[in-house]
Amino acid sequence: MPRVRKGRRGASKAGSLRQDVLQLQLTTKASLKGVKNGSRVESGASDDELTSDVLSHYSSASEGTSVLEEGTGGEQVDEQTAQEEMEDKIKQYIDDLTDKSAKTRLAAMESLRQVFSSKVLYDFLTERRLTVGDCLERNLKKGGGEEKASAATVFALLCIQLGGGDEAAEGFNMLRPILTTILTDNTASMTARQSCARALGMCCYVSAAEDGEDLIKSLSLLESIFMSSYPNREGVLPTSKPGGPALHSAALQAWCLLVTLCPASKLSVLLHLHLPKLLACLQSSDVNYRITVGETIALLVELGREIDEDFELEDAESLCESLKALATDCTKHRAKNDKRKQRSIFREVLHYMENEDFTEERIRFGVESVYIDSWMRRRIYDAFKEILESGVRHHLQFNPLLRDIFGLGPPIILDPALKANKISRFEKHLFNSAAFKARTKQRNKVRDKRADVM
Repeated sequence: MPRVRKGRRGASKAGSLRQDVLQLQLTTKASLKGVKNGSRVESGASDDELTSDVLSHYSSASEGTSVLEEGTGGEQVDEQTAQEEMEDKIKQYIDDLTDKSAKTRLAAMESLRQVFSSKVLYDFLTERRLTVGDCLERNLKKGGGEEKASAATVFALLCIQLGGGDEAAEGFNMLRPILTTILTDNTASMTARQSCARALGMCCYVSAAEDGEDLIKSLSLLESIFMSSYPNREGVLPTSKPGGPALHSAALQAWCLLVTLCPASKLSVLLHLHLPKLLACLQSSDVNYRITVGETIALLVELGREIDEDFELEDAESLCESLKALATDCTKHRAKNDKRKQRSIFREVLHYMENEDFTEERIRFGVESVYIDSWMRRRIYDAFKEILESGVRHHLQFNPLLRDIFGLGPPIILDPALKANKISRFEKHLFNSAAFKARTKQRNKVRDKRADVM
């Protein structure tokens, strides 16, 4: 309860300050004296005039105070106005998706990409998901390469916004055929095919994770893309086409994201089929594809050890030798940045292969943190980061879908008292690890239920 001062001067009435000052002024001399040319002169001001001046002055001060008080209530009005303005802009962007000008459509998709990345708009988009889906389908069918690439990215963001429920599944079923057509079209733009590969992997992960049939179809489709980089029967790697390694990397990364959902029975088949071929791909001429292959091998080995504690690679010694060579690569004709990036990644992969130890990474957002402590967790986080870019931290903080995936619980409502009672880093780590393990166990149960379907 607020403290109340004793005495009339401490009263809480709005006019008390003005009355006190007026009383003080009226109890002084009736006229003011000033100094003019070194001598005192009488001001000639009457008591009535003095009273009028004081009342006028404090009346103005009171009006200023009332404006400030109204301003605190206006913050909510301003926030609501800003929200309405933003929604009006999004509506205009959606309308522009059907504009005759390709330049206007591209600008609209770029604007939507930025908004979807930086805001959580579930309620707004749920009502307009069919309209947005129809527009994106039209852009994917009739647009150029750049337009198709942008439309695929915006569609992936739409699925993330819808939270992986029935609404997202509905959109995925509607657009999956056109994404598949573009991805498998050898005459289509490489940029568009890359975006479609990422969108297919992300949308399937978000909206069709519990459907074994959709998962298997998407895995097979992505395999048909990156397996063209595998060595032939003689063990010779095929010659890379322009843009080919980037497409293979995108398809392989999307495939890895979906592999994290597979049941143990399916994982065993995939490990036996792909690991030997991927080992040969470490000799690819493209540095980014080599890095993707190295991370994929580490992920598959981690998943293999998860389902079987005694899991071992048949040619582990040869793999470690290849990893050591890549981790210490000093070939002169390669760019310094490429060599630096390659060394860093392959040192981590080699360390994991030899010691079964993953280098933990901490991602901070707001007053929370999420710990990336496994190759599976890194692949999931990187997949969302590729789509959301700089907005990934905002979605980790407010998007229920990402918070569920990373075991963060409901969004935290920030309160000034919260900062004074922050839990320790170790406690956060224990909480995040326990939540992630609980989610993994739950998914393992679902994997067992899907085993017959697989």
